[in-house]
Amino acid sequence: MTSTLYQQIQQLYDASSGLWEQVWGEHMHHGYYGPDGNLKKERRQAQIDLIEELLAWAGVPSDKTLCESYRILDVGCGIGGSTLYLTEKFSSLPQNNLKLDGEADQNYSRSPAPNKTGARVTATGITLSPVQANRATERAKIAGLESNVNFLVADALNMPFPDESFDLVWSLESGEHMPDKIKFLQECCRVLKPGGTLILATWCHRPLGETAGELTDEERKQLAEIYRVYALPYVISLPEYEEIVRSLPLTSIRTADWSKAVAPFWDVVIDSALTPSAIWGLLTSGWTTIQAALALGLMSRGYQSGLIRFGMICAVK
Repeated sequence: MTSTLYQQIQQLYDASSGLWEQVWGEHMHHGYYGPDGNLKKERRQAQIDLIEELLAWAGVPSDKTLCESYRILDVGCGIGGSTLYLTEKFSSLPQNNLKLDGEADQNYSRSPAPNKTGARVTATGITLSPVQANRATERAKIAGLESNVNFLVADALNMPFPDESFDLVWSLESGEHMPDKIKFLQECCRVLKPGGTLILATWCHRPLGETAGELTDEERKQLAEIYRVYALPYVISLPEYEEIVRSLPLTSIRTADWSKAVAPFWDVVIDSALTPSAIWGLLTSGWTTIQAALALGLMSRGYQSGLIRFGMICAVK
């Protein structure tokens, strides 16, 4: 990544992650509100439901027994919400032989009690933010998972891992930050083991083409403001992502647009930002975080107009 973009992303998450955790908790991504987005849910439960729906849609884990050590990579891990959730979930499947080394706090993940026999499930999370990596490490210790997970400050375009290292590469809302989408997906494919699964959820703009037409000047202006506030180089459409994935040695490729299912998230975030504690937190967190909060309506309107889309991709190597 370019040094300027790297610094912008790092500064954004260094500054805002503490407030986000205070107001929202450990999951730094959209929630799932039913296929049509009309279900009312507690906000953290909606975020957990998104993880579960993603896994179910991708068919992960499969019905076969997981009898060998299973390795997960969380690309853009935030403060470790998904990383820790997946680690506990995969270790507690009734049909597998995976285990955790430490005692997990069951109130932390709401996952079933882990199976204590057999091989190990491990996970690695990478982020550009040292603040996030440190906090994720603290959360792993609190959950009793420090021997099963680790968190690194690393560039997703140049991952510090050997080829074919992971059984599952999970990227939940980090693709939009990548200045080179092709290189990003090439790296995800490179570190994935044969037979392993890639699951990607990312911000997109609407499809282009003869029917939909090119982006209008007003749409480009709206996207430019979103890019500026959220430290994004650019986003692409879901068909463009699919084209990249199909150029890689991946099979069983599937895509889906879940925009309706997640769109209510931004209005819920706006409501949560109006509480006294959130307002005080914003005022003390710095201008970068304040700008991001003031721009929440941009994302809400983007979903309403159809400009912003929530794209899903899964594939097997």
